[in-house]
Amino acid sequence: MTFVERVTREGSPDFVPVPERIAVFDNDGTLWAEQPMYFQGFFVIDRVKALGPQHPEWQTKEPFASVRKGDIKGVAAAGEKGAMEMLAATHTGMTTEEFTRTVSDWIATARHPGTGKLYTDMVYQPMLELLAYLRANGFKTFIVSGGGSEFMRPWTERVYGIPPEQVVGSSVRMKLEMRDGRPVLVKLPEIDLNDDKDGKPVGIQSRIGRRPVMAFGNSDGDLQMLQWTTAGDGPRFAMYVHHTDAAREWAYDRDSHVGRLDKGLDEAAAKDWTVVSMGEDWKTIYRN
Repeated sequence: MTFVERVTREGSPDFVPVPERIAVFDNDGTLWAEQPMYFQGFFVIDRVKALGPQHPEWQTKEPFASVRKGDIKGVAAAGEKGAMEMLAATHTGMTTEEFTRTVSDWIATARHPGTGKLYTDMVYQPMLELLAYLRANGFKTFIVSGGGSEFMRPWTERVYGIPPEQVVGSSVRMKLEMRDGRPVLVKLPEIDLNDDKDGKPVGIQSRIGRRPVMAFGNSDGDLQMLQWTTAGDGPRFAMYVHHTDAAREWAYDRDSHVGRLDKGLDEAAAKDWTVVSMGEDWKTIYRN
């Protein structure tokens, strides 16, 4: 709040004009939970199960066969190559409109296997308050996430108040086709932007075109975004959400297979970035 007051007060030597008030937020682990795996991963698994009858070859082909059997260890053993195969099978070949409907239907009913909550009820109340506070002070809030932009856009405006044009995520190439006499955009199995780690500053520059004034993350995957934000001229603010509450959420950092915060934790200490402890600083975890 001290920083925001300093950069928004007319006459302040650190005043930032409204068009330059850009704040960027990671999504997984920063705006909503991410354990025991990224929520888009659960979506992929559910889509593999739903599409299974159309693909008899998946009965023996990995990692699809492991998904259908509920063998999560078998899925994990397939590594990044297997994950990319499942993403291609469940996220491409359809139009953007078809994919939006699929995501919207899933997010409306799917529940987290551990908490039983809707995934959109596992967003963090303090971060919703922060988003609202920044917007009330003239900031434009963007999501900059390693998750798929087309996966997030159908629901971010309703859940976070962030419209689809302010969502920067990993994306695949698309092409325009004519289907039944009307133009549609078709998702291709080719990566356009991997919006993670050093891809985040690239995504910000190519999709937003302004260096942010404030950046918020929770993992080493966000480190380059926070570094690039704070390297700009003038006042800058960087914050890490530190998962320290095993009772109400999860406690993890340096050794986690999801959302590892190791190098970022060291850099935050060295550069005096703000680190918020969920266990100590948050009265409420999930949205009210």
